[in-house]
Amino acid sequence: MSSTLDSLPPALAKIVQRFQRSTDQRRRTEQLIGYGKKLKDFPDADKVPENKVPGCVSQVYITASLNDDKVVFRADSDALISKGMVGLLIEGLNGLTPTEILQVTPDFIQETGLNVSLTASRANGFYNIFRTMQKKALECKLDLLS
Repeated sequence: MSSTLDSLPPALAKIVQRFQRSTDQRRRTEQLIGYGKKLKDFPDADKVPENKVPGCVSQVYITASLNDDKVVFRADSDALISKGMVGLLIEGLNGLTPTEILQVTPDFIQETGLNVSLTASRANGFYNIFRTMQKKALECKLDLLS
C-alpha cells in the first residue's frame, strides 16, 4: 500500500483501491460513471450560481451542509464523466469533518489511474470540483465557529 493511500480517509482509500484493481481504462471509466449514477436527486432550486463549480466546461453544482459536525455533500452535473467525478468525491468525502476534508490532497487521482484517460479539461474539472468541495467544507467549518 502506498503512503498516499495511508493518508487518505478510509472511504476514499477504498475507492482508490477499487480503481487500482481494474487495469482496463474502459472499465475504470465505467466505474467512474457508476459513481455518478449513485448520486441522489439534486433539487433544481439548488442549481444557482453560488453552487456552480467555476472553471468546469460541464455544469456542475455542489451543496454542503453539516450533520452532527460532519459534512454532507449533494451534487449534480449535466455530463456523465463530471457527474462520476463528483459522485466519486462525494462517496469518498461525505461524513468527514470539515478539517478532515481540508487535509486531503487531490493527488490521490494519480493512484486511481484515471488521470491517464482524462483530457486536460476533465482533469482541470476534477481539480475544480475537488477545490469547490474543500471551499464548501471550509464554509461549513466557519459556520460552526460563528
